[in-house]
Amino acid sequence: MAEKDDTQGEVGFEDGMKSLEGIVGKLEQGNLPLEESLDAFEKGIGLLRLLHEKLGEVERRVEILVRDADGVLRVRDAADGDS
Repeated sequence: MAEKDDTQGEVGFEDGMKSLEGIVGKLEQGNLPLEESLDAFEKGIGLLRLLHEKLGEVERRVEILVRDADGVLRVRDAADGDS
């Protein structure tokens, strides 16, 4: 089994995305031996799950920040800006 990597540690979202893009690029080239491909795929899945979790956390934080004084969540279109 492959040893633990940074996917379980604290990885910034942007750094995680760059790593995931690199893994996908290597896999798409098709030049890796089977065992290395499997290891890369496992690492990519771990990163994908971590990044998905981070996006969920950010979404929850944003929802808290956009609640109005009555605690009602107001959803605004991004095109509305700061008005």
